[in-house]
Amino acid sequence: MPDFKYQVQAPGGRVTDGVVTAASMDDATDMVQNRGYILNVSSFDGPKNILEKMQSVSVEFGPGLKDVQAFTSQMAVMIKAGINIRSAIEGIAQQVENQKFKKILIQIKDDVESGQPFSEALAKHPKVFSSLYINMVKASELGGNFSHMLERIAAYLSQQIETRSMVRGAMIYPGIIAFMAISTTIFLLTFVLPRFTALFEGKDALLPKPTLILITMSWFMRTYWFLLLGGAIALFCGFFYGTKTPTGKLYWDKIKLKLPIFKSMLRALYITRGLHTMSELISAGVPVLETLKITANISGNILYERLWQRVHDAVKQGEKIATPLMDQNLLPNNVVQMISAGEESGNLGEVLMDVAEFYAKELRNVIKAVTAMIEPLMIVCMGFVVGFIAMSIILPIFKMSSLAK
Repeated sequence: MPDFKYQVQAPGGRVTDGVVTAASMDDATDMVQNRGYILNVSSFDGPKNILEKMQSVSVEFGPGLKDVQAFTSQMAVMIKAGINIRSAIEGIAQQVENQKFKKILIQIKDDVESGQPFSEALAKHPKVFSSLYINMVKASELGGNFSHMLERIAAYLSQQIETRSMVRGAMIYPGIIAFMAISTTIFLLTFVLPRFTALFEGKDALLPKPTLILITMSWFMRTYWFLLLGGAIALFCGFFYGTKTPTGKLYWDKIKLKLPIFKSMLRALYITRGLHTMSELISAGVPVLETLKITANISGNILYERLWQRVHDAVKQGEKIATPLMDQNLLPNNVVQMISAGEESGNLGEVLMDVAEFYAKELRNVIKAVTAMIEPLMIVCMGFVVGFIAMSIILPIFKMSSLAK
């Protein structure tokens, strides 16, 4: 039962308040009316009520790529076993833990029951099911072999999840090392170095320049820390929101392809993603123009998006895919040559799949190389910073001790 807070005035004029538990506000009023003149009775969110409300609140997150991949894999198995689409979706929805995804699957099941094609039901949820997913399903509805197509989609999604995980892992490690290096430097300058400044007071002429620079930096960080913190937040927010604008995103995508160490990894990622998408769509029977349009949308980099859009426009004018790729530097020449050979032989889908698998292996090798290269590089940089600070503190101590002798 809920709690109610009351305030009453006793015959002597003394005002008291308290909390009672009752089924309703009327019951609470009846319970306190013999305690004096009632001034106020209201609901009270005490610790128990607040805890109950917090327990009743659940934050729902939308389905991710792993949820869609698991759904697709289960659908492929169930359709292959002879279960109809409606029953398969209903059975999967009962086991899904993500409540938002469950609602989406129930909506899809209802749409299928009403006579809509499965692809049209999926198209109503573009934030969950990509255009590639929908077009491959649509192609299988026209050409048959639905379960086989679902298996191919599930395999494609699995590879995307694996690639994303590898790239994130390669990015997270140097980020952690950089954070530790910055944190260590701040600690040394704001907590360790000030302990030695008392020894150096009045001896500025004896201090080497590195020590004077560190003392000045330490003083500035301790005195104007709010400016540094505000500047760091402003820089982060400016970068975050700046890269969301068309101009900012364009410049950032250009920089990513020129970053030392990371440029090879990112280039292999964009090539793998684009060629793998094209191979799956072409092999599924999706029209070339639609394939190029989808490839441009999922490229992940404006420069590659513009490249595939140019190819789309050229093919629309009657040219071959390889023709507009001749004058660019985003795809290696050997890839363009293989695309041209695939068009001539009529096996473009298979050729693209072979090239995509090659670059997927290349991406894994590049990620391993990048990770192996970053580890010693970050350790050397961190050691240099810490060593510089330590030497800047020790050198004047040695100098003053030699003078004292």
